[in-house]
Parts: sequence; C-alpha cells; structure tokens
Amino acid sequence: MKRLFKSVHLYYFQIWLALVFTCLYPIIFYFSRSPVKFHGMNRMRWIFSYLSSVLSGFLFRFSYEEKIDWSNRYIICANHTSNLDITAIILLAKRNYVFIGKEELLDNFITGIYFRTIDIPLNRESKMSAFRAFKKAEESLKDGKNVVIFPEGMISENYPPVLQPFKNGPFKLAIEQGVHILPVTICNNWNLMWDDGKRYGTSPGICDIWVHAPIDTSCLTLTDAEDLKAKVYGVISTQLNAQ
Repeated sequence: MKRLFKSVHLYYFQIWLALVFTCLYPIIFYFSRSPVKFHGMNRMRWIFSYLSSVLSGFLFRFSYEEKIDWSNRYIICANHTSNLDITAIILLAKRNYVFIGKEELLDNFITGIYFRTIDIPLNRESKMSAFRAFKKAEESLKDGKNVVIFPEGMISENYPPVLQPFKNGPFKLAIEQGVHILPVTICNNWNLMWDDGKRYGTSPGICDIWVHAPIDTSCLTLTDAEDLKAKVYGVISTQLNAQ
C-alpha cells in the first residue's frame, strides 16, 4: 500500500509541476527574452518552486548555523540526491544566482528555458565543456551573482545514498575569485524523492536543510584547494551522519 501511495503521489506531483509551470510560462518567457532579466527569471523560479512544492505536500525547513549575509557572493555547495535539492537551493538563495548543471537539463521542459538563458550547462564527459562552464561561472561571480554547484557532480547510485567524492572545480574557482563557500547539507530529501522519483515514488513531508557558516577563501591560494574541498566535505558529511 505504501509503494502504491508513493507511485500515485509522484503523478500528483508531476501534474502540479506541469500546471503551475504552464500558468507561469508566459511571464517566464517574457523575462527570458534578450536582454535576459536575471532578477525576474529567478523571482519566477522561486514562485514556481514554492507553489509546486506546497501544492504537492513538500515543505522546506531551513536551519542556520549563523545568519547569512546575502550581500556577499557565494559558491553554494550542497550534497545532491534528489530533484527536491534544486528546489531547496532556489528557496534558500536571496539574490541573483546561476546553477551549473548537467547539459541534459536543456531537454527538460521546465529547466530547459533556464539552462538556455541564465544557468550554465556542463557536459561531464568533456573537459572543454567543463572549462567553458567554469569560465561562465567566473563571469557570473564577477557580475555579483552567486553560483550553485553540487560538488559531487552526480547523484549516488546507492539507496540510501552515500556522499560521493567532491570535484575540484568549485573550490579552485572560489579561491581564484576570493568568494565564500556556503556549505549546505540537504538531510532527507532522498527519503521523500530519491533522484527523480521514478524508481521509488515520492511522498509528502518536511525537507530539512542545514545551512552552515560560510567559509572565507580570501586568504587562501590554489595550493589550499584540496584542504578546502576536504573541509567542505567534512562539514556536510558530519551533518549527514548526525541525522
């Protein structure tokens, strides 16, 4: 019975996604036209994420190690096990931001318009694609935007999920640009929707998100990138193990 409920809820969630996005699409399309209006695009993304989540029974509870000063620039680094993770970061961020994500998101009917305009697609099999993506991310940081990266670079095949090793790119970029790393631990989204929900279905509930204290990189050099990566990994891993 529980498996049936989770399968039905997945369809319920997908219906709300489609309905809310269809209603908002004319406004999103307007903001996406050249020149792209970043604030409008991100504002509509927040509204879409909030409405589709609440109507589907997903609520987000944020806990903060300290108050976040959103006047600073951040590279937001979070663990990644669920499509709900994207919604969590959208609801968390308080200023213009861009996602770096797999280029397959260009083909998704919801994420496609964002990855063709303000977000940064990346082919994980191509070093050239990765280079171009991080150059665009560098430009975004210089323009005062935040950059969102899931540093595992993938969703774990394990269920329950296991935190995967982090990629080097986000930490080198943070040091090069002198911006803060904002570690975020997404505690239980996988239990409500693992990956896209197709294998195990979905269920309504509260998504617990822990926002850690930002890590200043202004005094670091590129030789510190490995230590920075290990520090962020340790912060997120410790919080996951504490759940």
